[in-house]
This record gives sequence, C-alpha cells and structure tokens, in this order.
Amino acid sequence: MNKPLKVGITGQAGFVGTHLYNQFGLSQEYERIPFEDSFFDDPSELERFVRTCDVIVHLAAVNRHSDAEILYSTNISLVEKVIQTCENTGSKPHILFSSSTQEERGNPYGKSKYDGRKLFEAWAKKNKMGFTGLVIPNVYGPFGNPYYNSVIATFCHQLTHEETPCIEVDAQVKFIYVNELVQHIIHAIGGREKAIQTLNIPHTIEMQVSKILDKLVGFKELYFDKGIFPDLDCPFDRNLFNTFLCYIDHERFFPIALKLNQDNRGSFVETMRLNSGGQVSFSTTKPGIIRGNHFHTRKAERFAVIKGRALIELRKIGSSKVMTFELDGNQPACVDMPIWHTHNIKNIGEGDLFTIFWINEQYNHNDPDTFHEVVSKTP
Repeated sequence: MNKPLKVGITGQAGFVGTHLYNQFGLSQEYERIPFEDSFFDDPSELERFVRTCDVIVHLAAVNRHSDAEILYSTNISLVEKVIQTCENTGSKPHILFSSSTQEERGNPYGKSKYDGRKLFEAWAKKNKMGFTGLVIPNVYGPFGNPYYNSVIATFCHQLTHEETPCIEVDAQVKFIYVNELVQHIIHAIGGREKAIQTLNIPHTIEMQVSKILDKLVGFKELYFDKGIFPDLDCPFDRNLFNTFLCYIDHERFFPIALKLNQDNRGSFVETMRLNSGGQVSFSTTKPGIIRGNHFHTRKAERFAVIKGRALIELRKIGSSKVMTFELDGNQPACVDMPIWHTHNIKNIGEGDLFTIFWINEQYNHNDPDTFHEVVSKTP
C-alpha cells in the first residue's frame, strides 16, 4: 500500500474547508495535516505546516467586508504568506487555489481571487512546479454561514428560525453543491501534474433566486406545517432539503411527538408522511444494546420509537457536542438525522425496543453511504 498523501487545507474551519477535511477523513489515501487560521500569524507554525504537506488546498479568504481595500489586501496577503513560506523552507507542495467565477466581474473579491491565482502561477512557473487554479461558481450546502456564504444558507436559516426572507436581487444564479465541489477538488488532486492549469468547475444547477426560495418555502410548509417529507428523488431537491434540514435547531425541534390512536383493538401510530421513496425498516433492540454509531453524507433518515425506551445521540462530525433525546413508546416520537452527524440509538428500558427507520434511498451494498464513528465514548 502506498503512503497516504499528506494534504493540508488553509481555511480548514470554513464552509468548504470543513466538508473537504471531513471527506479526506473517509479515505486511507490521505493523511490530513491540521491547519488553524492562527498559523498565518505564527511563522514557525506556518513553516511546519508547509514543510509537512504534499498538497495544500488554499481556501482561506475573506468573502465579504465593508472595506473593499481590506478585503483585497487581506486575500492577497494570505497568498503571499503561503508563497513566501514555501520559498523560506524550500518546500514545493502542489497547491490548489480556490478562485471564483467573480473573477470576471472585477469586484474587489473577484480581483483578489484573479490576482492571487496569478501570483501562485508565477511562483509555480519560477520553481517548475505544478499548480491548479480552480474557478468555482456559487457553492451551497449544509453548514454554510447565513448572510455570508450563500443566499441559500441565508434563506434556510431564516425559514427555520421564524424569520422572513427578503430577495434583494432576483438574479439567475449558477450553483454547485458543496459535496460535488469536494469531489472535483479530490479529482484534481489525483490528477495533479507538474503543470500549471486552470480548471473551470462547472455548475450543476442554474436557477432564479425566487425559484429557490419558492422551493425552500415549500419544504417549510410540507415539513414543518404538515409533517411531510418532500419528494427527494431529484438530486438537487435532495441536496437542497438536506441543506435546509441542517439549519433546524435539533435540540429545540426534536423529538417530534407522534399521535397515538387507541381503541379496544389496540393502537395505531402514523410515523411519517412521504412525497418521496426510499426504504422503511423495523428493528427490535435488546436492553442495553446500541445500534448505529455511523453517519451519512447524502441520506435523509428518521428514527421513530413505537415501543420501549430509547436514548438517541447525535454529534456533528468534527464537533465534540453531543445532542441527546429520550423517547418513550408510550408517547411515540421521532427524530430526524441530518447528514454529517454521527448518530446512535440505545435501549434504556427493561424490555425490547421497537423502532421504525426510514431512509430516502434503498440500501446499495456497493455504495452504502454509511461511515462508522462512535458518537460518544461514555457508557
């Protein structure tokens, strides 16, 4: 087996950086070299980072700032610090630089991206090194910062926090889902050569801002007001809904109580309503047993407890915070699992636990989208 490729990400804690760092963690082909923003102000740490990396994905940048000069100078300074540190240490990692389709607009952010890309190209040419510039369209997906990363992040936050979205410019916008972008970056790393290249990353959806808002409002009305999962067969709708779901305050919203209907025949509980397909499963769990301790990167999932007592735990990948939910079949309830959140369910009762699971796609042994990670190591 070949040695894993040592990959570092400037801007690791940011929106795209978080997703890329997590994705690298799913493969033994890569060794992640941790990066903190403070390294830019600590020459010794930045030198150590640069020396260690075979590949550096330079994502760190200021996207928005009230002062255009500060935005431009900050982004150029970050590029110059990486280049100078490579020069000081004699390091020659392959660098991938995230630029933007805003290059063509000539605004301060776009200009900083264009000029930064040209600085890296000049450095690579001088040192006869490979360099990959990535010109990226607008990116959306879970965990983006509202009012900063994208209009979709802003709308999702507003609709899940009882705020009213407002469209400032109803433009036709080209988007790529963050997981799709991550795959482009990984492919570019795998195909890196000692050449200077610019890759124009294609968008995967083009839609008017008002149309996107209409879809998200539809999600809110179906999911919040009627308890119905929307149709998730279209990849864009699935990605948009998974994005929407991640902005819900899980600790406040869940568990969702399910109506228990009883008469002399017994009981009946409706566990979910769907405009989508997928797979429904049923399980029994012995007392003290834990199921799960895994996460998904694209699947929407619901746990509904209909008999017994359960403890459900959720933790976002990369976070130490564990959310806990206690459910009791005497008052049936459910919890929905956001993507990139490892989760489990434990029988904390004295008898068998009865649980119904729904997931929005049928299980595929060749592409299970199920990754093991323990939620909490405490008993």
